[in-house]
Amino acid sequence: MKELLADSSNAGAQTSVPPTAAVASVAALAPPEFIRLPKPGHLCPHTGLSRSKMNELILPCPANDWKPPVKSVSLRKRGSLRGTRLVVYDSLISYLKSKLTQSNDNE
Repeated sequence: MKELLADSSNAGAQTSVPPTAAVASVAALAPPEFIRLPKPGHLCPHTGLSRSKMNELILPCPANDWKPPVKSVSLRKRGSLRGTRLVVYDSLISYLKSKLTQSNDNE
């Protein structure tokens, strides 16, 4: 089954798009629930933050008085040394927006 979408360049002409492509385009607009840390040397594609800065926000350390302001989850199998750390996207964005409003209040 294919959806028909009106093509704005040709009046009356229609093109077909598979449903999976339509769903993928809608999913691209919705923010993710979790994001991974960027690879070392790269920036986060969602926020532009470096991996070290994101680690500072999600892990207890002296820079945040041992109370991370951003929520994260570690996925690790029992007995494993390594796992995957996922950052809660809404928590990260809320923290960044709170910093923005704080800086606007100080001006």
